[in-house]
Amino acid sequence: MTPTLYHCSGARSVRPLWTLLEMGLEHKLITLQFPPRVHNKEFKEINPLGTVPCLIDGSLNMTESAGICQYLADRYGPTDLAVGRDDADYGVYLNWLHRSDATLTFPQTIYFRYTQLEPPERRVPQAAEDYKIWFLARLRSVESALEDRQYLCAGRFTLADIVIAYCLFFARRLGIEEAFTPNIQRWYDLVTDRPAFREATR
Repeated sequence: MTPTLYHCSGARSVRPLWTLLEMGLEHKLITLQFPPRVHNKEFKEINPLGTVPCLIDGSLNMTESAGICQYLADRYGPTDLAVGRDDADYGVYLNWLHRSDATLTFPQTIYFRYTQLEPPERRVPQAAEDYKIWFLARLRSVESALEDRQYLCAGRFTLADIVIAYCLFFARRLGIEEAFTPNIQRWYDLVTDRPAFREATR
């Protein structure tokens, strides 16, 4: 059965879409207006959270972007995008996958909400600034990891690069240019200079 991905332009669904395209997997893409829970009420029958991404693969329904990427690589591999359990960088790889949302994208979503999504009377500039500072502080782990590496792990382009690069893509959309330190800028230019990224973010 062909996996179906529900997607919004620029949203976290870029991660699994980029993965699908890198792997060359046949899939069905359904693009919704953001935020889907507002503009596509019927979508909540598919994903009660009303969020993207949402991957349907047979009876499976997944909504976590990094988890979907890992599932696609493991279920439809083998692929060099995955790092195997016997690889010395396996733990590093898993850590990046989970850090991408829990540590890096979360503060960005708060910043996004209180600078752009909420109506002017509900915006909270101090909260937005605090979470921006939080994001930038957590991003130091990426900067330091790239001091002596071309890619984040395993010496090659992997899912770790996809899920973390999305954080920088989102930062640029939010205007958080302080995120682009020299190491991060060099790496970001490298990993996003790929046809699959350009197609996933067009």
